[in-house]
Parts: sequence; C-alpha cells; structure tokens
Amino acid sequence: MNIEQKISLAAAGAVEKLYGVADTALVQIAKTRKEFTGDYTLVVFPLLKASRKSPDATANEIGEYLVAHNPEIEGFNVIKGFLNISLRPSFWAARFGEIADDPDFGRGAPTGRTVMVEYSSPNTNKPLHLGHIRNNLLGWSVAEILRECGNDVLKANLVNDRGIHICKSMLAWQLFGNGETPESSGMKGDHLVGKYYVRFNDELKKDESLLEQAQEMLRKWEAHDPEIYALWERMNGWVYDGFEATYQRLGVDFDRMYYESQTYLLGKALVEDGLAKGVFYRRDDGSVWCDLTADGLDEKLLLRSDGTSVYMTQDLGTAYRRFEDEQLDGLIYVVGNEQNYHFQVLKLLLARLGYTSWSDAIYHLSYGMVELPEGKMKSREGTVVDADDLVEGMVETAREMSQELGKLDGLSADESAAIAETVGLGALKYFILKVDPRKTMLFDPRESIDFNGNTGPFIQYTHARICSVLRKGRNADGGGNDHSDTDYAKVGAPESYLPEELEIIKLLSDYPAVVQAAGQSYSPALVASYAYDLAKLYNSYYHDHSILREEDSAVRAFRLRLSEQVAGVIKKAMRLLGITVPERM
Repeated sequence: MNIEQKISLAAAGAVEKLYGVADTALVQIAKTRKEFTGDYTLVVFPLLKASRKSPDATANEIGEYLVAHNPEIEGFNVIKGFLNISLRPSFWAARFGEIADDPDFGRGAPTGRTVMVEYSSPNTNKPLHLGHIRNNLLGWSVAEILRECGNDVLKANLVNDRGIHICKSMLAWQLFGNGETPESSGMKGDHLVGKYYVRFNDELKKDESLLEQAQEMLRKWEAHDPEIYALWERMNGWVYDGFEATYQRLGVDFDRMYYESQTYLLGKALVEDGLAKGVFYRRDDGSVWCDLTADGLDEKLLLRSDGTSVYMTQDLGTAYRRFEDEQLDGLIYVVGNEQNYHFQVLKLLLARLGYTSWSDAIYHLSYGMVELPEGKMKSREGTVVDADDLVEGMVETAREMSQELGKLDGLSADESAAIAETVGLGALKYFILKVDPRKTMLFDPRESIDFNGNTGPFIQYTHARICSVLRKGRNADGGGNDHSDTDYAKVGAPESYLPEELEIIKLLSDYPAVVQAAGQSYSPALVASYAYDLAKLYNSYYHDHSILREEDSAVRAFRLRLSEQVAGVIKKAMRLLGITVPERM
C-alpha cells in the first residue's frame, strides 16, 4: 500500500466517524500542488452532502480529526474547500529507512497474471529502421515495467517472413543479384535483402509484369515449390543474422519467437472453421470474407481468390496458438497507429469465432509514428533512417561530445569506448521513451545527446556524479561516514532534515506508484519523467549543500546514504528503460 492509499484510508475513516458515511468513492486524495503547503490534498466538495456544512468548515473538521487520530499527520491547512495535509518529518524518516532497507523497492507483489507483449514484428525484406527502434524500445520497456509490477511476462516477436513483400526481394535478387551474398558484398544480410526490395520497386516502374511474377512466386511458395522454398530459406537466413546483430546492439531480447510461415496454415484452418459456422462467407471468385458492417467497419478479406492468405489470416492463427499454449491473461500488441483498424478487426473476428475471452484480453498499444525534420520515411524508396547507421552515429556523437567536455579524461581506450556506447544508446533510448507512446514524435539526434536538460546523458552523468561522491565518502576521514550500526546514521535525525532532503525522500517514496502507473498505462514516459525529476532535484541539492565537507559525521553519513538511495532508484528506473547508468564518466 502506497502513502496516498494510506492517507485515503485515514480520510475515509474520518469521514465515516464524523458523518456516518462509508463511501470511499467520495474520498479524493492527490498530491498537493507545489505552490501550496502540504503533502496530500483532500477534495471536500463531494463530502458536503454528508457533512451539511460549508467547504471550509468540513475541511477543518476532517483535518482536526486526522491530526488527533493519526500520529504521522503533523498539521493541515484549508484553501477554498481543499484540505492540504502535512506529514511529520519522523514519518518521512521512517519511510526513508524502509526504502533504504528494501532491495526490492519499487517491485510490485505477484499478480498471478501472465501477459505477453509482442513487439518488433519485422518483415524479412528489409533492415530495421528508426520506426522499428521506437517499436523495439517501447515494447521491451513495457514488458520490463509490467514484470516489475508483479506480472509474469513473455516477450514475443512475430517475424513476418512470408508474403508478397518477401517475394519481391526474392524475385529482384533472382533477376538482378548475380549471386551476391553478404559475404561477397560485405553487407549485413538484412541490408542486402533490403537493397533488392528497393531494386524491385525501381524496376517495377519499368516493367509492370514483375508484380505478376512476384505473385506467381508467392503461389509457388505456398505450394512448397522446392526451388522457391530453398531461395526463401537462404535469404531469410541472411536477414535473421542481421536482425540478431541489431537486437544485441539495442539490448533487446525475446522469450518467444513466432514466424508467419508457421502460423498462417493454422489461420487458414480457423477461416475454414468460420466458414463452417457461417460467420465468414465465400464469394464467387473463391475469396473468403467477413462482413463487419454491423460493427461499423467494412467487409474484411481473409483468403484471396487463389487461396493465399493475408496478414489477418496469420494473426488469427498466431493469437490462437499463443492463448492455447501459454494460457495468457493478456496479450499486448505494440504496433503503430496506422494498424488501428487491423486490431479492431482481429478482436471482432476472434469474438465471432467464439473466442470472446481472448478477444477481450487483447490490447493494441497504438503508438505514434517517428518523423524526421525533413518528413516521413519511405522504405520502398530507400529513404528510411537505418537502425544500424543511427546507432553507430549516436555512439560516435557521444564519443565526440564526451571528449570535448572532458568526461573521458583519464580513461583508457576501452573505457572511453564503453562510455561512448553507454551514453550514445542511453541518449537514443531516453529521447524516444520520454515521449508519450501515443504521440507522433519528431526525432532529432542532436537534441538527444546533451549533458544538460531532459536527456539520458544528464541522468547518466548525475548517477556517475553520485557514485563519485560515494567513492570519496567511503575513503574520507578513514571511513568516518560509517555509522551503519545506529538508526540515526541510517535515516538521520528527522528534526534536522533540510527541506530539500525531505523533498528528495518524498520523491523517492513515489517510485513504486510511478512504476504501477506506467504499467497500467503502458507508458515508459512516466518512468523517464520521474528519473529526470529525481536527477534534477538531487543536482540542485548537491549544488546548494555540502556532502563530503559536512563537519558533523552523522549528518554526513545520512547525506551519503540519501545519495546512495537516489543513485539506486535512478539505476532501477533507467533499467526499466533499457538504459545503463555508468559509475564513472
């Protein structure tokens, strides 16, 4: 139970005792706004019918009861019907002690729920690009946050390894490749295959018959033609190797791998089942459809007239396999908002087939697109920002900026390279994840690498600064900061807390609630914002107050312990974003 919930229960108890009303829904507690004095605020207007008094009179009556019956509450003030409640420093000292002594601080209790998060879901006809980076980072972070909230989480990747787009790359390589391979070209496999996807679209402008040839290749693939199938396996193998290298660089992993080539047949079987049940129908040309006009949509194609499947076919099969095999309580698809219609249809089709509980358990995390200053990316025209090139560029920029600012001074070449990798990737991940997932974002690499402001490097540098303070503190005065055998040294003397120290402890206390809120809203941006606020607050405190030069050894010990907890929570929060925080910079 977090602090806000405890105050809510106390307030609900006061309302019941004073007015005989036991409706907790009437008790609305929130953190007090910064411009007012207090820690938590009770809105009394919903209680006026029960109290039959004015807003101020009601607030004062509840405030007096809370102070009299709750020793952790120090006082209150009333402003226009809002009751602002202040907690004692001794309460915050006890809370700080709990935080410092809990290695699992921030982790939720087990929920018993199994949730699958699907992300990445690349096509094997091109390399990953900037849009995929947002998808991968968002999906991985959401999965880690849900796991931290106490869920059993499975990270899943559905590889779209079949279909007309794959055949376009295959046909172009077959016609124009002259046997080129990753080894002979020196290119990553996914880059090589992507080259021929662009080549197909270029050649199509000259020869429209290429599309018919690609469609014929798809029919042969579904008929398991040996030559076409062997070519498909070879080129997909190149792509898988390329994808894996990119995933490792990004720090992204998966618990389950699914392939469209292995699920589309199950999807076809489900379509046949739907035909038998009368929920789907076959047109004269042999194609299979579902009429969704009664649901405000249109008619959806499920099988083409030549019997080949579409995306929806394999998604039905994949969803069926996942729910059957894993007994999922939730399935989250991390897919861009251009696919909103697709997932509306998927849920409706599952419900029509009789799998209502599965349909209800599906959630589409519909995120906004990533745009560049010069406009949208177009993979067919080869104008995308390649993921590998972007990561390499971020790391190189981080190295140059760190070197200019003297943050690599005294480090070995290996240490400097590690810092550049950590800062470059941290900048990229933070810049993307700090944006609300549902918003379209404009990506500007130059803005992301800055050691000041709301950036990953600023938070990373704050953590490194704290680690430096802690190292020096351990060695200062022959270890004079070591008072861990007394409660005083662990939490400090509450009456001596500086206002800034109380603010830090309060913000530390918010961390579990932030993680839970991020899990409920599927928004790593909440964690990113929290990490920045904590780093910013600590930096201000560090600038204004001495830690290592504090003469009172017990106060110094408390400030070091407070610094240690700030570093620990920053590290936990950034880990949920997939960001490493260095101890030296």
